[in-house]
Amino acid sequence: MQTIYLKNIKTQQRAILHRVSNLASSPTPNTIQIQELTHTITQNVAAIENICAASQATPANLTRCSRHIYAWMKFLNQESNLQLHLKTTRKVKQIAQELCQIHIPQSVNIIVELTYLAGLCKYKHSSLDITLILNEGFINANDETLEALVKIGLFGKCQYTTQLIRSYAESEEYSDVLMELDFITEVIVENAKGKCYDLNELFEKVNHEYFASSLVKPRLVWSRINTYSKLGHYESARDRVMLALTLDNANIPEFVVEFVLYHELLHKYHGATWMNGRRMVHTPEFRRDERKFKLYKEAEEWLKNLAFSDK
Repeated sequence: MQTIYLKNIKTQQRAILHRVSNLASSPTPNTIQIQELTHTITQNVAAIENICAASQATPANLTRCSRHIYAWMKFLNQESNLQLHLKTTRKVKQIAQELCQIHIPQSVNIIVELTYLAGLCKYKHSSLDITLILNEGFINANDETLEALVKIGLFGKCQYTTQLIRSYAESEEYSDVLMELDFITEVIVENAKGKCYDLNELFEKVNHEYFASSLVKPRLVWSRINTYSKLGHYESARDRVMLALTLDNANIPEFVVEFVLYHELLHKYHGATWMNGRRMVHTPEFRRDERKFKLYKEAEEWLKNLAFSDK
């Protein structure tokens, strides 16, 4: 398979991060600057896709580093993601500045970067700057988690802050963002029929039983990613439900696969809600409907055992 190396993609990413940092320094968003940033991101994404197309390839053919940066830009190319990215960057910077005023006597410049990282977070210290580099997965984290990330960057690890961060990193909100980033460059053969289970057939059954056959069918695919921690994902931008190949197994009961599919269809049905400045997908209404699944407790137990088997 041809591998495509993009020479200037890191420079382009640095420029975007710099502009985000400038926007985050202002208490009120500058609409014109946000529009200009959006335009730049759109241009970069289109240029990368054109380069790949000219080589009769896709972004999946990019080197690992280039692929991750492209996926990050493509993710931010969606308006709601960019708005949340800017909001979270601004919040982290605000928390860091407030803590510095209390605990650090000398004046320091706080730089905050949310990006597609291999780990959870990284920190860089110099005589003038403190740079907090956080995984994009924290884009929707609550203030307590964001403060824990800042405290580790400023003062080092402690058991309480480490536990807070790990707990959020195990949440579905965090893994949803990472899966969306991962799937941006995954080459997916859009085939709903697996070796054991046909997602089209399961959709008709679940749609009839729980949505009175009123739900418009999304694109249904089996992902090539085998995982036990995150078995399904709904992409609203593509109206696509993806289930992990882990579930396409004769040893897993059909009702378990139906439950994961039902969970992802609920994301399509309910959409996202903004509560207290946070994007919520697992609202009380969502959880209420989730528990309507006839074998809810049994399915939950099966999924817990599946996750445990991967430890």
